[in-house]
This record gives sequence, C-alpha cells and structure tokens, in this order.
Amino acid sequence: MKLMNTEDAVGQMLCHDITQIIRGVKKGPVFKKGHIITEEDVPVLLSVGKEHVYIWEVDETMLHENDAAQVLCDISINDNMHPGPVSEGKIELIADCPGVFKVDSGRLLAVNALGEMMIASRHGNFPVKKGDKLAGMRVIPLIIEKAKMEKAREAAAGGQIFSLLPYRHRKVGIVTTGSEVYYGRIQDTFTPVLLDKLAGFDTEIVGHELSNDAAEMTEAAIRHLLEAGADMILCSGGMSVDPDDRTPLAIRTVADRVVTYGAPVLPGAMFMLAYKGEDNIPILGLPGCVMYAKRTIFDLVLPRIMAGEVLEKSDFDRLGEGGLCLNCPVCIFPNCGFGR
Repeated sequence: MKLMNTEDAVGQMLCHDITQIIRGVKKGPVFKKGHIITEEDVPVLLSVGKEHVYIWEVDETMLHENDAAQVLCDISINDNMHPGPVSEGKIELIADCPGVFKVDSGRLLAVNALGEMMIASRHGNFPVKKGDKLAGMRVIPLIIEKAKMEKAREAAAGGQIFSLLPYRHRKVGIVTTGSEVYYGRIQDTFTPVLLDKLAGFDTEIVGHELSNDAAEMTEAAIRHLLEAGADMILCSGGMSVDPDDRTPLAIRTVADRVVTYGAPVLPGAMFMLAYKGEDNIPILGLPGCVMYAKRTIFDLVLPRIMAGEVLEKSDFDRLGEGGLCLNCPVCIFPNCGFGR
C-alpha cells in the first residue's frame, strides 16, 4: 500500500473504499476498493477530503481489510446465518431463521484481545428473528499482516464463535395446580398467560390437566400428559415453600433428574426445571409471578428450551448478574439488561 497525492493518482487502483457523508442524505462508499482513478474522479475525491489516497501495492505478507474481514467471518459464521456484503472492510452476519443466538464468549474474547481487529455481537442466549443482525466484524487498519489473521484462526481454536439454534416443534402438556382452581372457586388465569407466551413458538397443546394441592394428583396429571405424547410439561402454581405447595414434590417424583429448584432471578426465584427420560423431556415448575409479572425467568428459559437446549444448573447460576427485572413502565425486553 502506497500513499499518493490524489492529483498524481490517476490510473492507479484504490486499495480501500472512499466514504462520502452527506448529512441526512447519504453515508456510503463513493468509490469502491479496486476502482481505477480517472481525471474526473479527482474533484470528487478532493470534495470528500481526500487530498491523498492509498494505492494498492502487492505484498504477499499483508492482507487487505476486506480479505481480513473475510477471515473473521470464516471463524464466526455458522449454520442458519449468512454474511452481508463486504463494505469498507466490514461484514455483518444476518439470521436466516428464528431461534436462539449463541456466543462462544471465550473464543470471542480471544480474538478481540489480539488487537487491530474486532468482532461485535448481540448478547448470546437470547431469541432472534429471521433477518435480525447478529454480529459485525472488521479489521482496524486498511491492511494487516497475514500472520496476525492466522493468530485469529488459532484463537478460534478450530471452532465457530457463533451459532443459531432454530426452534423445534414441541408437544406441550399443561398442569394447572391449586385446589382453588380445581374446585372452581376461582377462575384459572394462569393458563391463558402460558398459551399467550407459547403462541410465539411452534407448539401444539396435547393436554391440559387440573390438579388440587395433593402431590399425588399432580404427579398423576404429569404422567398422563407424558403418556399422551407431551415432550414438554408446564406446571403452574404451588411452587412456593408453603407446606401446602406440593408441585415440586410431584415434579421430583416423576422426573429422572432435577436441574434446579430456585434461580437467582427476580421475578422467578422459585422456578424449577427437571428432565424425564433419555430424551430429556423438560418439566417446568412455574411460580405465580409468571402469571402476573410482565417478564420473568420463564421468558429467559422458554426460548432456549424451545431451541432444544438441555440446560444445566450452571446456566441458571450465571443469571444472577442481570437477573433483576426493573419492571420498566415501557417494557422493551429482550432489548434490555434483564437476563444478560
């Protein structure tokens, strides 16, 4: 790469995009990398403040910003996403389907720590829609040593930094617990909330059981739904530590493995997750806050379960930082700090 006076660069090839900014009208390249400068181009270049331009000179030890950005893309991109066009040495990744965006934080940090290059993304473990921007990447200088980009490949350790898990079809069974609902003393207002939250995913309801406060009845209801083909069970109510709240006992009895009873999230501290069988059928115990609070731990967990993730206790332990919903007057979740 060689720096030349613009007036002397006629006939030379630009090695970088030239950006033009017109407030409120345009921000973009007026000349692209590889453009051969003509006499007519000189006044335009001067008008955008380019009294000097960089001309491409072949050097086998260096990479142009666009080619280096492609290296970053190669170690980042995965299934269910595609790159946008290379522009001014930058590439963005776009979601091909709705699902849960995942970030390998260790690999991302290792690459960004190298310097002279950057990859920025949205937070991992959150839902995205088809067409959403997932990440952007570029190198900082116009050219960079090939050896440094090889270090970026090594920092990624042969894996991809990002992944996008598409949602799966789920056959859902719902167990509504509580003697007050079972005996018709009050109306069931919990189930409509669950149906509303499930409506954003590919689900079918295979059954809805009512149970009084007896753990044995709740256990029987869960087993009945499993026999009906449910591959996900939602149990609502009866999740506190009160002596007559027996839903956790019923879930423990049916499940083969309890991941957690309790989570560092507000609202949602009394949440429970367990799994049944080799297929890891999730059984969720949902505390009362899911019924009345705008956003709770259920909103953090549901997309990941719908994407087929089998969660472990460590996934919940990490939720403490950012696990406090601020109950904002205007909810902008998931574009906020809750659960991050």
